[in-house]
Amino acid sequence: MEDIEEIRKLKARYFRLLDQQDWQGVSEVFSPDAQIDVSSSTVNSSGRGVYSSRDSFVESVSKILHGAVTVHHGHNEEIEMTGPDSASGVWAMEDRLWFPEGSPVRTLWGAGWYEEEYERIDGRWRITRMVLRRQRVEIDGNPVN
Repeated sequence: MEDIEEIRKLKARYFRLLDQQDWQGVSEVFSPDAQIDVSSSTVNSSGRGVYSSRDSFVESVSKILHGAVTVHHGHNEEIEMTGPDSASGVWAMEDRLWFPEGSPVRTLWGAGWYEEEYERIDGRWRITRMVLRRQRVEIDGNPVN
């Protein structure tokens, strides 16, 4: 149970640091070679949003969210230990984003879930794989999918 609680705190940190735009902190919740797929967040499925490292993910997201106000929520987590230093999890999610005046998109609302894998590296839990699967996205109040 202690490991599961540490993983809960890890994901809570991810959401908070993302909303605070603390990019160094966001980077630290992932392993360096984390596989991250947030392509369901893009309006078209052009393969954009798939990253093979935490650095490429953080660099891209920091540019996309520059000047935006965001609120990310994760809940109803299902975490399963898969080994002494590994685990997997699924999190329900909802987010709201408000972009600065003059942006091509003013607001985004989304709901869905994260599928994740975790490893304890140097004594600390890290996200090694994160896939965002959105059920619903609305841009400027209009359904996209």
